[in-house]
Amino acid sequence: MAEIVSLAEAVRRAVHDGDMVAMEGFTHLIPFAAGHEVIRQGRRDLTVIRMTPDLIYDQLIGAGCVRKLIFSWGGNPGVGSLHRFRDAVEHGWPRPLEIEEHSHAGMANRYVAGAGGLPFAVLRGYNGTGLVSETATIRPITCPFTGELLTAVAALNPDVAIIHAQRADRTGNVQLWGITGVQKEAVLSAKRSVVTVEQVIDSLDARPGAVVLPSWAVTYVAHVPNGAHPSYAQDYSVRDNDYYVAWDDIARDRETFGRWLEENVLATAGSPA
Repeated sequence: MAEIVSLAEAVRRAVHDGDMVAMEGFTHLIPFAAGHEVIRQGRRDLTVIRMTPDLIYDQLIGAGCVRKLIFSWGGNPGVGSLHRFRDAVEHGWPRPLEIEEHSHAGMANRYVAGAGGLPFAVLRGYNGTGLVSETATIRPITCPFTGELLTAVAALNPDVAIIHAQRADRTGNVQLWGITGVQKEAVLSAKRSVVTVEQVIDSLDARPGAVVLPSWAVTYVAHVPNGAHPSYAQDYSVRDNDYYVAWDDIARDRETFGRWLEENVLATAGSPA
């Protein structure tokens, strides 16, 4: 059953050096506050997973938390490159970064397999790409019924999944809606989970299209209003587009990034940057 704790306590208990960590949220509900807490607590040697790594992973990489990135597409949406990500890959700063690249479909299917307790998923993607020969978690497989050549991708089972949601009740049931991405699958595939929420209420009401994660499937819930900023939480906040534009200049230069990190993350415990 989920425990409702502070964000600092949830990260302290759930995220350890060397862990495989998935932080999911597509367009909105991106768990920035939780990612900043991971940086503040000085976690190192993480393997991080995300279908569309954007600013929060650029920040984690630049802070020296990450050893390996498993992903499908990476960039600053609508703006350009992730400069801390590029610096780590191209120049090994602040440390060398290992990468494992997949397609969106491959990543989604890997989460689904992990959530379902299966060792791999099967799809038609990857045929004709160079990823098959370069990636140990992608393998060709022959259908035993039709003889068709398909592709198998290894299941994802993170040590911890971290997501943001709109609300939870006081027993730890979590409710999220809008563009839900693979948050549900990430939580169900992981050994542990941390869910930050905009609001904790007495009981959840029915909401069309909403996803409910039952308390027994969640490890920790933390009340963190605005915890998705600069992304948004539908019906609670709006996207801070200026932040994404400003990030391009901040992240280009190592010293500028270092000052931003010190002022906006390391010195601001518990406050969404």
